[in-house]
Amino acid sequence: MKLAFTSPMKPLDHPVPSGDRTLARLLVRAFREAGHTVDVATRFQSWRKSGGRSMQEALKTEALREAEAVAASWRSTGYVPDAFVTYHLYHKAPDWIGPALAREFNCPYIVIEASRAPKQATGDWAFGFAEADKALEAADQVVALHRADATCLRDLVGERLSIIPPFIDTDPFDDAPALAVVPKRIKLLAVGMMRPGAKMRSYEVLAQALERVKATNWELTIVGDGPERADIHDMFCELPAHFVGSVATDAMPAFYSTNDILVWPAVREAFGFVFLEAQAAGRPVVGGDTFGVPDIVAQGVSGLLSAEGNVDAFAANLERLLEDPQLCNQMGQQARAHVQARHSLEAGTQHLDTLLLRAKDHFAFKHQTGKIS
Repeated sequence: MKLAFTSPMKPLDHPVPSGDRTLARLLVRAFREAGHTVDVATRFQSWRKSGGRSMQEALKTEALREAEAVAASWRSTGYVPDAFVTYHLYHKAPDWIGPALAREFNCPYIVIEASRAPKQATGDWAFGFAEADKALEAADQVVALHRADATCLRDLVGERLSIIPPFIDTDPFDDAPALAVVPKRIKLLAVGMMRPGAKMRSYEVLAQALERVKATNWELTIVGDGPERADIHDMFCELPAHFVGSVATDAMPAFYSTNDILVWPAVREAFGFVFLEAQAAGRPVVGGDTFGVPDIVAQGVSGLLSAEGNVDAFAANLERLLEDPQLCNQMGQQARAHVQARHSLEAGTQHLDTLLLRAKDHFAFKHQTGKIS
């Protein structure tokens, strides 16, 4: 199939790395490896940090102008997509371009990673919320990446909703040696950007939890950088922690390979690629039970999760693994098997192929019945 693609939250070539950009690129790769052609229709970014109706109305006008420019280009070249795919849509990043082009070129419209917060129906984001809902109502298929997002979407999109687990390319992690914890010195790893808000809060929870851990057989390596690095350094100054700064993506498998346990509280985290990467490398995780994290970490099998922000519970889970190296090794083996079975690129490709078939079927059905959005 010929797929037109856009990511209104963050373009594929955005200079700032993030899980959002990573998954968008993985989606394109998975579609292409399944034999589909993918063309990026537009780099238009509708995401804004702050709301307000006048700003959002002006943004809609700009987006529709962009949609017409894309349409004119397609008409001039004779390009007609078989489906239009939008990645990551919500009240701060509505999609006006995908629905407009799907209507004009008479093809299915698909939204992957939609999230919906009904509390945003009023207030500064009310217009963006309503416009995002319009796009979801027009979609032939809507994908949530975890059950928490699916809950708020189901009432609006009904049977057009499916859950596709997030996935990664596991190949770079295949060479990681099987975990063999040395009880006298267990190596912990934390990976996270050092920015205000939820990331900063995750570092706070981690530092506080480590201060409460009674075991002394550990050391921590922290990978990450950002504007809050000085304050974060101060949090860990009296702990056996080593900061390595920002690390290139292709160098990360080595860090998972040379450490034993990933520790990350995941405050307000959608799901966290670091959990998938650590498990793919055969490393257990201690994390926060937040949003989609329990959908990708098998509790008690590949890791231990505690309530979001609960310092004592996080410390207790970590202490459990520090005191039981055999359990660490067992969870490491199970972690790798878990990701290979459910969250590999191959698994994602199969899910996406099924999604395209469902979108085609729904599109055909609504045309046959006259129920065209």
